[in-house]
Amino acid sequence: MHALDVFAWIVLIVLVLSTVAVVVFLATLPGMIAKRRNHPWAEAITVAGWVTLFLGFALWPLVLIWAYVDVPRVARVENSQ
Repeated sequence: MHALDVFAWIVLIVLVLSTVAVVVFLATLPGMIAKRRNHPWAEAITVAGWVTLFLGFALWPLVLIWAYVDVPRVARVENSQ
């Protein structure tokens, strides 16, 4: 093998590993955001982030928005009887 062939293989391996790392990071990002914000559906958002990995990230922007949108909680009204 020539020195350029070895260098080409090293570059290819680094590119593949960095691409995998970026894809995994993007798949976990909505779930991490939801957990940090104490979202009531954090687990569902985490699963949806991984499901979009298999769908080519087509619905990933919706999952990311869902991680930031919080459902307003209903205020409890106590009976004063």
